[in-house]
Amino acid sequence: MTRGNQRELARQKNAKKQSEHGKGKKSEDGLSSAARKQRDAEIMQQKQKKANEKGDPKAK
Repeated sequence: MTRGNQRELARQKNAKKQSEHGKGKKSEDGLSSAARKQRDAEIMQQKQKKANEKGDPKAK
């Protein structure tokens, strides 16, 4: 009968671990995939431009 309690504790521990693992994984901002791709492309272009102005050899 003691194994039942052990299983229940293991389930609770696993549920807590899974909920914490998924907290920061994906932020749903309500954008469609096309809008998200566009936004990300603009951000990457800004980063590329900034890196080129700085003269970073890795960004070329």
